[in-house]
Amino acid sequence: MIEDLEQSLRRGEVTHFSDAFALHRERLWQIIHFRLNDQVRARVDADDVVQEVYLDAEKRLSHFLGGDFPSFFLWLRLVAQQTLSRVHRRHLATESRSTLRESGASFGSDWGKTSACLSQRFVAHLTSPSQAAVKKELIAEVRNSLETMNEIDREVVALRHFEELTNQEVAIELGISPKAASIRYVRALERLRNVLERM
Repeated sequence: MIEDLEQSLRRGEVTHFSDAFALHRERLWQIIHFRLNDQVRARVDADDVVQEVYLDAEKRLSHFLGGDFPSFFLWLRLVAQQTLSRVHRRHLATESRSTLRESGASFGSDWGKTSACLSQRFVAHLTSPSQAAVKKELIAEVRNSLETMNEIDREVVALRHFEELTNQEVAIELGISPKAASIRYVRALERLRNVLERM
């Protein structure tokens, strides 16, 4: 079904765009939910961003049709990256200078620094008043520990575990072989377990 719709799109049958997008909506939501800055999350939720991705992708569909992208989904992920970067810039720009300084310390790029995203998700379940008091401090501590991991290994964990990409898709995104992606994933999980145990 997905393959048929993608082939239809590649043939220029743009009326199939909405159906093809719908098949990937849940995966895109997962990616955006993971990458969405917690400060921005208070203003906009992942569903809103997914809708913006839809509109942006629809406008830029000619880029997919005229490009050499490995798959429609990976092209949509690229559009999602650009859209989310714009959402972050738009909402963080409305904050005060002190908040911007704070966000800059915990958010390395418009798309989302992987160690920051990982640390936020790892401690996201801390919601009670007493837990909230230490949440910010714990996020910083987890992030600092994650920074000791190899950058590609962090990305592999983020892409496989939180964005739920396949091993093949991870390999394409990182420009490595599927075997290397698999080995890095196993190694990264072990390293991550050691990091969290130290915490």
